[in-house]
Amino acid sequence: MSYDHILTERLGDVLVVTLNRPDRLNAAPPAMFDEIADATAKLDGARAVLLQGTGRAFCSGADIAGNTLNPEARGDGPYAALTRHFNPALEAIAGLGVPVVSAVRGPAAGIGCSLALAADFCVASESGYFLQAFVNIGLVPDGGASWMLPRLIGRARAAEMMMLGERVPAAKALDWGLIHKVVADEALESEALALATRLAAGPTVALGLMRRGLAYALDSDYPAAMLREAEAQRDAANTKDAVEGALSFLQKRKPAFRGE
Repeated sequence: MSYDHILTERLGDVLVVTLNRPDRLNAAPPAMFDEIADATAKLDGARAVLLQGTGRAFCSGADIAGNTLNPEARGDGPYAALTRHFNPALEAIAGLGVPVVSAVRGPAAGIGCSLALAADFCVASESGYFLQAFVNIGLVPDGGASWMLPRLIGRARAAEMMMLGERVPAAKALDWGLIHKVVADEALESEALALATRLAAGPTVALGLMRRGLAYALDSDYPAAMLREAEAQRDAANTKDAVEGALSFLQKRKPAFRGE
């Protein structure tokens, strides 16, 4: 599949996926999310994914101004775009067996906010901000925002973002626990890549089990979550990385994980 809206690059063990519509602040047509899903499905041995945007924005939301959601179709247009394109891509990211990092400069708005926060670690520059502006145009949050936000920051702050439609600057997002880290604008790419590289050097199978276990635990009871942990521990203990981890501990050296 050739890509019209994203760029992909392999940097060591990290797959870098860059939203590439800088003239529109990386506003996302449905096809962009199809491309993201396709790119992340072809890891080819990559052990972490980094999501970022070209230019002044991470993603300014769905490309409504470009008519890619076919507003003439009224509600059926957004429904089709979400259920056939945006949501499947976000579900695919959630199901990845490797860690995901997002790097946010400028706006992460609407579906772009959902994409940024779908990562395990969201690193934002000082100019970054997060926005659920749907209320300002008579629509509702989508891309899993109504599920994600209260789990990340609680109901009251989620209601503030969704129902007031105001920007949440990077510093405030960090204070709320919405994101992992805030860095200087000029350091964003290097800091995010360094984090992704660190994760890519870790025990890949175990990290994949962790991210899936976190998602499962959000909707399960305590005993079910503990059973899921036991099952994941069994799978992790059967990996070569677990053997290497035990040996390195006994030999008092840094482990050399291979993602196996």
